[in-house]
Amino acid sequence: MQRSVPETGRDAELARLHRENAQLRQAIASHARVDQAIGVLIATYEVSSAAGFEVLREVSQHTNVKLRTIAEAVIGWALGRKLPQPLAEELEGAVERRQERTGTGWWS
Repeated sequence: MQRSVPETGRDAELARLHRENAQLRQAIASHARVDQAIGVLIATYEVSSAAGFEVLREVSQHTNVKLRTIAEAVIGWALGRKLPQPLAEELEGAVERRQERTGTGWWS
């Protein structure tokens, strides 16, 4: 048996579901872009996907730029656009720090 919901309650619930749906769509799109950026790092630096994600995360934390924004910049870089200087420097730094931590090459 379905309980009766006042019209204003239905409207509020519908609005909440629309917002939630939009947030989920944004999350899926962001996740896809991050995965694509990881793919760029895998192809460029011959890293594992876990190492690629760690590099993106580290660059995001060190530059205080959202991960999805870093991912967009890396994808643009793969398509021939120039990485903004602070991001380019931090990406190289993250790669070097990863190498130093592993000792044998940062892809392991």
